[in-house]
Amino acid sequence: MNTQRYSLPAMALHWAQAILVIWLLWLGWTMIDLPKGPGRSTAYNLHKSLGMLTFLLVIVRIGWRQWHPGPPLTVTGNAARLARLTHGLLYIFLIAAPLAGYLASSFTPYAIKLFGIEVPKAGWPDESLNAFFKSIHVLAVWAGAGLIGLHVAGALRHGFGRSGVLYRMLPVRLFRN
Repeated sequence: MNTQRYSLPAMALHWAQAILVIWLLWLGWTMIDLPKGPGRSTAYNLHKSLGMLTFLLVIVRIGWRQWHPGPPLTVTGNAARLARLTHGLLYIFLIAAPLAGYLASSFTPYAIKLFGIEVPKAGWPDESLNAFFKSIHVLAVWAGAGLIGLHVAGALRHGFGRSGVLYRMLPVRLFRN
């Protein structure tokens, strides 16, 4: 088993991102069924704020990873190629989904707020551009949900096996062989 672990900051960034993304997925899928009113507006504003936070966090993660590479993969061959591809696509999802959401919101008449603080919009009210970016956002989210499922399945498969993948990313010593 490869016992090299990720650094504590890398672990913290990974798990913070995971919590935010799961929260965003849950909030995104439940808020669309809320009746129009203050509750729905609050849910949408929270979703937008968490989405912008997720985008900023992935930029920090990418920067951290550039100067602090993780340990080498514990798998080889097709499993290694699939792991690299999945991680790369997850990073694309973590950039594309919030960016498309921000752009969709930029083409509405409503302000975009980051936890109550108005942020500049990249556009103007335009229903067709809003619909275009919203469809990209939804597509990215569904693809991202599938990638997350693949990522979790791979981590669990290898986490319970001899490679110790989960041990490398957990700050506690669970799943260590």
